Amino acid sequence: MSNTAAPGSDAPPPLRTTHPSADEDAPPFPNPAMSLYPFLPRVATRHGLRMSYLDEGAGDTVVMLHGNPTWSFYYRNLVLSLRESYRCIVPDHIGCGLSDKPPLSRYDYSLKSRIDDLEWLLEERGLTKNLTLVLHDWGGMIGMGFAARHPDRIKRVVASNTGAFPLPPGKKLPRSLWWGRNTRLGAWLITRRNAFCKYAAKWCATRQPLPADVRAGYLAPYDTAAHRVAVLKFVQTIPLAPGDEGYDIVAGTAAALDKFRDTPTLLLWGMKDFVFDRHFLEEWKRHFPHAEVHTWPDCGHYLLDDAGELAIMRVWEFLQRYPLS
Repeated sequence: MSNTAAPGSDAPPPLRTTHPSADEDAPPFPNPAMSLYPFLPRVATRHGLRMSYLDEGAGDTVVMLHGNPTWSFYYRNLVLSLRESYRCIVPDHIGCGLSDKPPLSRYDYSLKSRIDDLEWLLEERGLTKNLTLVLHDWGGMIGMGFAARHPDRIKRVVASNTGAFPLPPGKKLPRSLWWGRNTRLGAWLITRRNAFCKYAAKWCATRQPLPADVRAGYLAPYDTAAHRVAVLKFVQTIPLAPGDEGYDIVAGTAAALDKFRDTPTLLLWGMKDFVFDRHFLEEWKRHFPHAEVHTWPDCGHYLLDDAGELAIMRVWEFLQRYPLS
């Protein structure tokens, strides 16, 4: 595969196929959007798989967890705003972003493995206390699944258009996700036509369309069918009912949320999100009645892009309001 873009193209170069590297400190894939994502990612290797992550700034640790089909690129502007005062740890889940993208024979892409990966990364880096979690999409379930294991380590929670519990009452799985989760056609569209990533880049910002370079940044890591395994598995493993893979973790995490009723919590919500909509927000408020809540009626799933500086300011103000001793 060539690593050069076509002449005259503004698109980032296609990513090379994952392969073992002699340089274990190098991210598996090149940074495709240096002007928007001006960071030098670090690498942690577990079970032979390399996880790319950002470790920017100094101070209290803020762990930012992305969802599907994004990567740490989603938090780029939040990191730039916080790193002067906080240490920002932002991993790309295995199969996502600049991390390795292994086949199913090498990684099971389960919720448990996602939580195990996060737990290992933080413990390996000695980050075992005074953690702030910033959660979006699947990052909510992964982050709060980790928090349920280690409630004493979590001091603040920021959640945005995400979940940490079973599907709320009155909420049905959107038909587009049902097709991707349950049908061969849906799986083909996600892997072969990149439908899920393209749809998200086009429709998950509702106040105004994402600029072309931002859309390209989101899409760059998912440039081939082999690089979309995680995108598909995140959809196929949405746990809806007892017996579904990962549902036991979801139910257990929901049962543990009472442990965080005194934990300072900030909820930021784009109300035009067709998945994590008002039903999810109300469920978060039920579990976290003490939470500070800000909503944007005209913003969608990619809230940090849609609401931009105002959402970032809300995070900054929240962290300043609840300093860690």
